Amino acid sequence: MTSRIRDAHINLSHGSGGKAMHALIDDVFLGAFGNGRGTMEDSATLPLVDMVRHGDRLAFTTDSYVVDPLFFPGADIGALAVAGTVNDLAVSGARPLFLSCGMVLEEGLPLETLRRVALSMRRMADQAGVTIVTGDTKVVERGAADKLFINTSGIGVIRAGIAVSAANARPGDTVIVSGGLGEHGVAILIARNLLALEADIESDCQPLHGLVAAILDACPATRCLRDATRGGVATVLNEFASSSGAGIRILERALPMREEVRGACEILGLDPLYLANEGKLVAVVPAPDAGRVLAAMRAHPSGAEAAIIGEVTREPAGMVVMETAFGGERIVDMLVGEQLPRIC
Repeated sequence: MTSRIRDAHINLSHGSGGKAMHALIDDVFLGAFGNGRGTMEDSATLPLVDMVRHGDRLAFTTDSYVVDPLFFPGADIGALAVAGTVNDLAVSGARPLFLSCGMVLEEGLPLETLRRVALSMRRMADQAGVTIVTGDTKVVERGAADKLFINTSGIGVIRAGIAVSAANARPGDTVIVSGGLGEHGVAILIARNLLALEADIESDCQPLHGLVAAILDACPATRCLRDATRGGVATVLNEFASSSGAGIRILERALPMREEVRGACEILGLDPLYLANEGKLVAVVPAPDAGRVLAAMRAHPSGAEAAIIGEVTREPAGMVVMETAFGGERIVDMLVGEQLPRIC
């Protein structure tokens, strides 16, 4: 199809509400997301009868993405925006169904960059089995934003009988992570040219809905699920401990991690427990079910490197303690400050 847009870069007329904006929407967004022109109403209309077939409660989430740079090894801001919101729905026990997409574009953004991002969103949405059903575009003056910001909101349906929550952890439960830590954070470092490595490290950005479904099939009584994004696994564990009032004890030697990631952290003085991930989750399950859950996770492509890293304890209440590789102990506190800004 011949492009209706003659401009090579975004300009203020693309956010004016007139012909230029409608050409942008038709050409870039409707073209990429594959919904045709549709009714172009102010909101999407979603049939409730179809949703009820999947469960008995709605999950609704929203997140904004300001990653720098827009493109990095293994993914980009578009893939991240879709996968991140899909994963927030999935770890609430929901089947993700629909997304919205709001974009803030800086004047001067190359139109080809926007096309790449929109097509990446479509590919990730197809992979996750969700539909982008509504959206919005705003254009701001040059210098008022940094190229491109995205907000995605999502709706999913929670299957009957599932109730995962950070407050559900109980002493004796087992803590499992779905794979190697810190890969997204290190990929961003490489993309920013802050780290020269020979290794091929890519972001782990991926949708986790299928892995979560496998976990819940193996153990409907799963206590807690959360994707370990900003603040990493350490922050997730502290949220579980704080919400449940229990303690959590983990083993440093049990943490799955690529040697390249470990080496990068040692060079830069970063703690991999706090590095962002965009395709890893933390699960807390009753100990008798741990073996079955671990096997189910390892049988899924997104959980092939899953590992048991610790357990929930009574003491110290509300705190996370790690047994170090040298046999000592240290408190793993909530992240203070920011290891890497603009990470997602």
